[in-house]
Amino acid sequence: MTDDEHRFTGMYDECRQRVWAYVVSRAGRQVADEVVSETFAIAWRRLGDVPEPALPWLLGVARNVLRDNIRAEARREALSAELRGWTEGDVADQVTERFGVLRALAELPEDDREILILVAWQGLSPRDAARVVGCSSAAFRVRLHRARKRLGQAMESPRPSRPQVRNLSEEWS
Repeated sequence: MTDDEHRFTGMYDECRQRVWAYVVSRAGRQVADEVVSETFAIAWRRLGDVPEPALPWLLGVARNVLRDNIRAEARREALSAELRGWTEGDVADQVTERFGVLRALAELPEDDREILILVAWQGLSPRDAARVVGCSSAAFRVRLHRARKRLGQAMESPRPSRPQVRNLSEEWS
């Protein structure tokens, strides 16, 4: 057995149960084995970086692995919800509604579009969005109210009709 293997085995024997208990306390038994396995795989790959004592470093790695697993699960759930949204109801209606919103948004002035996008698509609070555009929270809320009102009006306005294409063959007959 090499020195690295001996060091790793000693660290594993000394710390595995405590790392496992930490993960169970944070996330439950269902994910503990997977997180602990990944933690010690990282420790093996980065054995030269593992300080003495190893336990605090291992707990930090386990925390990061657990955080990454939680983020990955949240992404999977969000994707699943998005896919369910597309399969429920009539897709044509959803596409038409989305197109209507995008068309109305395109008709708005650039400042209104920016305000609506910061809040609706970027998920910023009015306070944070106000920082982005460089105004007070109160002023931003007024602008947001007005932009929403104009968006609603643009969505209600009749869609511009497409120009009629003349059929020249019918005119000439």
